[in-house]
Amino acid sequence: MKIEQVPEHFLNEGLDFVHFLKAKITQEGIASAVVSASSLGKDWLKDEEDEAWQNL
Repeated sequence: MKIEQVPEHFLNEGLDFVHFLKAKITQEGIASAVVSASSLGKDWLKDEEDEAWQNL
């Protein structure tokens, strides 16, 4: 298998990069949720929204 031919320090570096990518994806998801919440919050705070959801 080709991965067995890769020196260990390169494997460790590759694993670090994978961890970096996972963290970046998580951070982008959190940032997107924060932006969405602040944008949609304007509508959520309207009296019409409260009326629309009161029977649920």
